[in-house]
Amino acid sequence: MLKLSPSDVETYNRQGFLITGHKIGADRLSTLHRAVESVIEANPDVRPERLVNIHQPGRNPQGLVGDRRFLDIAREPDIVDLVNDVIGPDIILWGAQLFCKPAGDGMAVPWHQDGYYWPIRPLANCTAWLALDACTVGNGCLRVISGSHRERRLFSHLREAREGQVLDLEVKPEEIDETSIVDVELEAGQVALLDVFLVHGSNPNRSANRRAALAMRYIPGTSYIDMELFSPRALWLLRGKDHTGRNDFDVFHRELTREEI
Repeated sequence: MLKLSPSDVETYNRQGFLITGHKIGADRLSTLHRAVESVIEANPDVRPERLVNIHQPGRNPQGLVGDRRFLDIAREPDIVDLVNDVIGPDIILWGAQLFCKPAGDGMAVPWHQDGYYWPIRPLANCTAWLALDACTVGNGCLRVISGSHRERRLFSHLREAREGQVLDLEVKPEEIDETSIVDVELEAGQVALLDVFLVHGSNPNRSANRRAALAMRYIPGTSYIDMELFSPRALWLLRGKDHTGRNDFDVFHRELTREEI
């Protein structure tokens, strides 16, 4: 069983993020690279930075075609072990998004908090952020405002639809502490963990190198997603139990065809 050290957990709690010591193997990484190419080809009308619920095989409720290989990595015991150490033993997988920034014109992600978008009650989530390519300052790596999660509050956001940005909501500029900005550079295969209240974003990719990453979303079994306020999606109870009794683990699941298996 993979475990974070007490120092790792302290760092996560203090910073709101952690670059873990875990790195997936080269063969697994190659498999996921093929999955990236597969879903980009299967969803030609969607920007590769906006491939939501891409872990759900077949066509998901958002109308996108996903790939089983992303579901497999999101349920990988080593990944779930890391999440276990920061949100506890009752773990529900509810989402995964591919953020693939093409070389030359990869879109920016403005400063935001994930929790501003999600009707999770009470609000709790850990995102396991897997670098599928090397993520550097040059190709638009993840950036965070270290410590911005500590007050456990949602900052004011502005609706600002800008060309070349993935999201249309962003934290008000006066809320951003630029002295606490950290560029999270990762090698391909490395995993980082992010708290739901952490302010984060990324610059555009103007480099000659693609920057792909998979964000896998997990809530503890003490929280539920209010599906009346959210786009529909499937949930997987990976460990422990749903203490709320309000998460539906059957809806939007279906039998896979032989080709999808």
